[in-house]
Amino acid sequence: MADGVILALDQGTTSSRAMAIALDGSVVASAQEEFPQIFPQSGWVEHDPEAIWRTQRRTAEQTLERLGSRPGSRKVAAIGVTNQRETVVVWDRKTGGPIHNAIVWQDRRTAEKTRALADAGHEALVAERTGLVLDPYFSASKIAWILDAVPGARERAKRGELAAGTIDCFLIWRLTGGAVHATDATNASRTSLFDIRLGKWDAELCELFGVPMSLLPDVRDSAGDYGTSDIFGPSLPIRGVAGDQQAALVGQACFDAGEVKSTYGTGGFLVLNTGDTLIRSKARLLGTIAYQVAGKRTYALEGSILSAGSTIQWLRDELKIIRDGAHAGELAQSVADTAGVHLVPAFVGLGAPHWDSGARGAILGLQRGSTIAHIARAALESAAFQTAELLEAMAKDGVAPQKLSVDGGMARNDWFLQFMADILGVEVVRPKNTETTVLGAAILAAVGAGEFGSLKEAESIWKLDRKFAPGMAGADRARRMAGWKDAVARVKTLPS
Repeated sequence: MADGVILALDQGTTSSRAMAIALDGSVVASAQEEFPQIFPQSGWVEHDPEAIWRTQRRTAEQTLERLGSRPGSRKVAAIGVTNQRETVVVWDRKTGGPIHNAIVWQDRRTAEKTRALADAGHEALVAERTGLVLDPYFSASKIAWILDAVPGARERAKRGELAAGTIDCFLIWRLTGGAVHATDATNASRTSLFDIRLGKWDAELCELFGVPMSLLPDVRDSAGDYGTSDIFGPSLPIRGVAGDQQAALVGQACFDAGEVKSTYGTGGFLVLNTGDTLIRSKARLLGTIAYQVAGKRTYALEGSILSAGSTIQWLRDELKIIRDGAHAGELAQSVADTAGVHLVPAFVGLGAPHWDSGARGAILGLQRGSTIAHIARAALESAAFQTAELLEAMAKDGVAPQKLSVDGGMARNDWFLQFMADILGVEVVRPKNTETTVLGAAILAAVGAGEFGSLKEAESIWKLDRKFAPGMAGADRARRMAGWKDAVARVKTLPS
């Protein structure tokens, strides 16, 4: 169906989007809608699952309406789904209604529990089977918290009345009218309950975290059969699913071992394709599943930055010193440097390679002459510095990429990407379509629907926009990184 399109649903941390994507990678129609962020107390982040569903359904309907109103409108071949990872929902199997708000990947309420598990010596077991560290970032402790916090939930789970899953799983349930309770291997690999070596849920880990296996979904290929949806009129097959960062890896056409991408949305995520090899990180990076197609698992090494675009959003919504991301970029370029100001965006702790859930954000080095331009520049620079820390960690694991493919909202900023290339000391490459997350979901769905015979067949969709070569002197780079590391050390609560 060369003239067909894929309806790609991109359920993100701050908004839901839908795009109709042609098989050449072009966006034919789209819609996007933000939804509220809920902060019950310090370090807690929640979403209303019904708001997620309403906005995702509405954007899909708007996209299909816009698609149909265009001359020579095309038929939808399949639906692809990509989602904010680690965020979990527990719902009633009979009614489909959530029993609690979704607990978001950024949430730190289970830090004490995961630290206790680590102190009890369980981290080696978790790392060996899941590739992950013990941290509240991942889904297992969140599911257990909901079961303990909602009266009667554990008893209901034991009776088989409840279902749990990441956001993709919840959407698939709703899209299929409750007919399918399934997730893909990439999302399963982010729960701390899934043995990524064997490709199955692990009973011992479920018992360790206190999550009944009866709650958990079927795990399928990233390009595969997830049933059909009648929500939008004619039945549409759901044929592709992946967590957002793995979808971005696909959208960047990083199909060969050694290829690496970094996505800058709410957080920042550096993902390296490691092929058939599951790398056991010595630098507290994550081993994870990149994608699974035709039953074959491809692995990845990942570094997670918890706050990137959300730092810019904070400047806009809480400090109210910028209008939007473009304004932040303008301010950053209006000064020669940050004049010694560093912004460490540990709003919900620090991710890789620190994994310090107790750390909190700070603006350091303020002087009487410091301005909002210096703060805006420091906010943007923080994403580049954190990326540099991840590349340093990868080097400790024996991997030193010489090129980094970037995408996401912040990747539209030329100044930011040039600064990143300078700080990293490697070439930074931007594709023409920086919305690679949704593109990856479309590619997986196209493979699942038989529109492409393999992922490699979709490689030609990727098109280069611009390359950014490093130009900063090594001594200057080292001095700036030293300043950043000193700032990070001041907010940490755990030893390095």
